Amino acid sequence: MPDRWTHTGYAQQLHFGPGAVEEVPDVLRALGARRAMLVTTAGRAASADGRRLQARLGRSLASTFDGVSSHVPAPAVHAAVQQARRDGADAVVSFGGGSCADLGKAVCFFTEAEQGTPGASFADRPALWHVAVPTTYSGAELTPFFGMTDPSTGQKSGAGGPTIAPIATVHDPVLTLSTPPRVSAETGMNALAHCVEVAWSPARTPEAEAIALSGAAQVFHALPRVVATPDDLEARTDMLAGAVLAGRCLQNASMGVHHGLAQLVGGRTGIPHGLANAMILAHAIRFNADAAEGPVAALARAIGVEDLAEAVADLVRRLGLPAGLHECGVGDDDLDAVARMAPGNRSVQVNPRPVGEGDARAILADAS
Repeated sequence: MPDRWTHTGYAQQLHFGPGAVEEVPDVLRALGARRAMLVTTAGRAASADGRRLQARLGRSLASTFDGVSSHVPAPAVHAAVQQARRDGADAVVSFGGGSCADLGKAVCFFTEAEQGTPGASFADRPALWHVAVPTTYSGAELTPFFGMTDPSTGQKSGAGGPTIAPIATVHDPVLTLSTPPRVSAETGMNALAHCVEVAWSPARTPEAEAIALSGAAQVFHALPRVVATPDDLEARTDMLAGAVLAGRCLQNASMGVHHGLAQLVGGRTGIPHGLANAMILAHAIRFNADAAEGPVAALARAIGVEDLAEAVADLVRRLGLPAGLHECGVGDDDLDAVARMAPGNRSVQVNPRPVGEGDARAILADAS
């Protein structure tokens, strides 16, 4: 951990527990929001939970944007920003997985840019309030950054700022009961990876590290229960609490080679971000083991295992996920291209151990 650090506490209120989704209209009223745009997928909008949320929002719902898709294509962001402007939205309510949260954050970011009021400080007021309602486990709903993909090049990039973290989140484990076990497994591995990379991040603060260690243990033990018994509300509640920790720890740390490679693989091939996380995580741990010996040992102690990398690999097997990137449809030409792009990736550049093209290709080979 660096000798000097600055920890930022974003203005953010978290609502957690079964039935918490009923509080969304109250949260909007407390913010003074009158015209909210719901950002979600077509499937979530048409689901029973989606219909109930829309009915609960009532007159405060100005419109619904249901064009969210995986990896947040730039054209969808453009369309959502236009819709928010057209409908005079003063708030965004994102409902769904990490892509929904990211698109909601992108709408807020580009709205601020259009208005010429981009947030420069954590104390600035956002142009649009964002209330995030997650249904998966990535923790993206708590961070001030988002990713989006250029479909013409397959490259994924990110942006954000101090006013882009959602002002409030509503974590209702009942909403996750309809999330399929495979999606739960993939997004849960994303949450675990967040905790692992925060624990060894050169930019982490003491609070971020403590949250990461706690989150890693929570996710590691709750996720197999969710996949084994998807209708177990207690397991879902424990897992969602782990996802909250995984999101919170990200607010004061950087990612590393693992997330950089997962982002590049997903942008190029279209495989889900959580799946890319799951395939690469154990191999990124082995790569960083010597450079981050203390954090890796601390994570192993927190989880209660001897060998962190092997425990993560075993967890992937227990969750029934593929054995490697090749089984996910990722070809050697994709891996070659990702390895070439890796040294220019911002996350890869701040990894605890320097990463060259050959290093990235070796990690990807091991993950295949």
